[in-house]
Amino acid sequence: MKNNSLPRQRVNKGARAAPEKAPLRADKVSFPIVGIGASAGGLEVLEQFLRHVPEGSGMAFVIVQHLDPTHKGIMSELLQRATGMKVSQVRDRMQVRPDCVYVIPPNRDMTILHGVLHLFEPAAPRGLRLPIDLFFRSLAQDQQQQSVGVILSGMGSDGTLGLRAIKEMAGVALVQDPATAKFDSMPRSVVEAGLADIVAPVEELPEKIINFLSRAPLGARTEDALEDKTRSALEKVVVLLRAHTGQDFSLYKRNTLYRRIERRMGSHQIEKMAAYVRFLQENSQELDLLFKELLIGVTSFFRDPGVWEQLGKQGIPALLAARPPGLVLRAWVPGCSTGEEAYSLAIVLQEAVEELKSHRKFAIQVFATDLDRDAVDKARQGVFPSNVAADVSEERLQRFFIKEERGYRVRKEIRELVTFAPQNLIMDPPFTKLDILSCRNLLIYLAVEVQKKLIPLFFYSLNPGGILLLGSAETVGSHTDLFETLSAKSRIFRRTESSLPMERVDFPSSFSSRPPFLAAANPAPKPPVSLQSLADQLVLQRYSPPTVLTNDKGDIFYVSGRTGKYLEPAAGKANWNIFAMAREGLRFDLADAFKEALRKKGSVTAHGLKVGGDGGEQCVDLTVQRLDEPGPLQGLVMVVLTDVAARASSKPAGRTPKAPARSARLAELEQELLQLRGEARAVHEEMQTSQEELRSANEELQSTNEELQSTNEELTTSKEEMQSMNEELQTVNAELQAKVDELSRVGSDMKNLLNSTDIATLFLDNDLNVRRFTPQAAKITKLIPADVGRPVTDLASELKYPELAEDAREILRTLASAEKPIGARDGRWFMVRIMPYRTLDNRIDGVVITFADITVAKTLEEKLRTTQAGLEKHIEDQDLRLRQAGGAGQNGAPKQ
Repeated sequence: MKNNSLPRQRVNKGARAAPEKAPLRADKVSFPIVGIGASAGGLEVLEQFLRHVPEGSGMAFVIVQHLDPTHKGIMSELLQRATGMKVSQVRDRMQVRPDCVYVIPPNRDMTILHGVLHLFEPAAPRGLRLPIDLFFRSLAQDQQQQSVGVILSGMGSDGTLGLRAIKEMAGVALVQDPATAKFDSMPRSVVEAGLADIVAPVEELPEKIINFLSRAPLGARTEDALEDKTRSALEKVVVLLRAHTGQDFSLYKRNTLYRRIERRMGSHQIEKMAAYVRFLQENSQELDLLFKELLIGVTSFFRDPGVWEQLGKQGIPALLAARPPGLVLRAWVPGCSTGEEAYSLAIVLQEAVEELKSHRKFAIQVFATDLDRDAVDKARQGVFPSNVAADVSEERLQRFFIKEERGYRVRKEIRELVTFAPQNLIMDPPFTKLDILSCRNLLIYLAVEVQKKLIPLFFYSLNPGGILLLGSAETVGSHTDLFETLSAKSRIFRRTESSLPMERVDFPSSFSSRPPFLAAANPAPKPPVSLQSLADQLVLQRYSPPTVLTNDKGDIFYVSGRTGKYLEPAAGKANWNIFAMAREGLRFDLADAFKEALRKKGSVTAHGLKVGGDGGEQCVDLTVQRLDEPGPLQGLVMVVLTDVAARASSKPAGRTPKAPARSARLAELEQELLQLRGEARAVHEEMQTSQEELRSANEELQSTNEELQSTNEELTTSKEEMQSMNEELQTVNAELQAKVDELSRVGSDMKNLLNSTDIATLFLDNDLNVRRFTPQAAKITKLIPADVGRPVTDLASELKYPELAEDAREILRTLASAEKPIGARDGRWFMVRIMPYRTLDNRIDGVVITFADITVAKTLEEKLRTTQAGLEKHIEDQDLRLRQAGGAGQNGAPKQ
């Protein structure tokens, strides 16, 4: 028979002993600790789970459930029926032992440190607590790669972020199959987040855990201890991944690859690496799953809050103070995963810019890249589960997020600051001219040689004085001449002003394992040319007058030269559209020439336009050209404004003056033209007025919409609180239902017990009212079910016992038992025993009266008395006769 338990050397002999207080510092735990999270519908699945845990498994189980804080916890009592392991409700500083089950008490948060459970008063208000996430994160930090997290039936998304932390520490995450869960929200949230290593019905999960933990980890072995076959198989895995995904993982740390491959092997119960290679060759879907596993997409909002606080209060303000206003702050977050870190950086930058004075404004642009296209697509949506409230302050949630049914959506003002794109950091070109570069907890997974090449690349990407953020276990290494430390604890560095020889920079194309001299032989690529330099070069080559570059809608991208005589800002809200800024006399001809240039895809020129300005009219030649040459400017429109001298009115030689009638007609037409232009101008102004009114109405509608959104958020919050309370009530209801079932069984047992004894029993309360009686009692005292609650003195009885009520009161007073035989009117006899009714908590709550039929005994007793009396009389008669006979003989004897 197969043994489903872990190796027995992991089990302590004292596993069954009662839990005790732990020392201040416990030794490292040598057995697996399994964290189990459940919510609504959790009691039933927890019982199923524990029933399938084999005896002596060597594991400890810590159960975290959403419980009613006002209700006494009875979960441990209910679960004890389903398992032979000892089930205990956790007390503060309780030491975890193998082959034991621990249940969180109501109204408490729980963490673990060195195998010791600690209880805390809940910090979050009721309805917003996430006890499963809290414990799972603590378990991940304490047990690291030995940590095991299980999510069972429940509503909401509590546990998802906790399993993310367990995955980061190379632990294992198991989830009940949502199709088998009574409430599938919690399991489905984990599955949709891509965090589940194993998804199975609840009764199969214990065996899956044992099979996974029983494998000897390859990652724990040294490089020399690995067999050649294992190393060869690992290289084959890398080759298969590169052929399937196009990504090369050969530059990742060897132990990281081993650990992640092990997890997939454990999921399929494959022992040998060579067998797993064969499995990959036959199952392309497994290659996709392994690819996801190797990406290690673990992130959260404002991870390490102290780092973000220091960055927002010290690092970014100092950076802004050194930058001239009006520039675009450029930031890059490589390895952004699902976008939490990128949005966190955008929020901190937005907060820092908003705190500046009004005349010092900056635009913000955050680039976020990742190798995983699915993660990038999810990041672009900007929607996150409700449990992000544990990482984001309430103020930021209200300011930068919108509450939705699925969770929280990042507001448009923050979403538009971040640009997501797929990118391979070690193969694709980097972003440049950056002010901030945040690459946290990515370098630790890469080989040391790659780390040494990336730090100079980060130096090249950053502007002087730019900020570099690294993870808590990452440093700039030996490149201290490139970066100065702003905070060693928070791993915040500033780029120095020193120059870096280009031969020290290895661009991603040279990150492969080629010899260094080959990489050095390739010249470094030229830095990308900016839009401004390209535009300046084009204008200087073709034209010298003022020039404007726009898109096909007329939105201005770049201005060269002085254009104040031709363009002026429009009144009202800032509008950088060339048609809105064109001065009088230029606007209509510019619109016509612009449309014609787009239609003809060539150059269109209008001569002799009279443009009105502050200094009078100016004669201008207008040229509009669409740029179709391949390059960065392709698709833009160039508008050139050239001053020309006003043409003097002259008559051609040899021509005779026109007739006065024709001159009058021309004057009439000119007047009519002026009138039409005036009317058109009036219509245009009316349209502008209407647009302003529409814009004002739109702003009012937006304000109303925001109010409705705020109301919707409040209703959603109330809904969440009600949902949380509903979960607690369902848990309480399940516990009470279990108690009701148990009481029903106890009541049935008691009824059968009383009926089997054939003893009439009557239960009275403290006021001597009938509480319960057995069918036998109804034959002695005239009782029917409707008599429950009536005083016993009101009942007709066959007993000749008028003192019954008085004796019962005496028993309640003295708390002593009493019994006496009582006769009935029909000749029967009963032994009446009266005793106090004691509850389980030793409280007197009435009396119990039993009536034992002793008629037979009384009849025998009467017969014995009669027989005894007859015998005694017979003996007396015999004695009398003997005495008489003796007296007669004495009288008749002869005298001597």
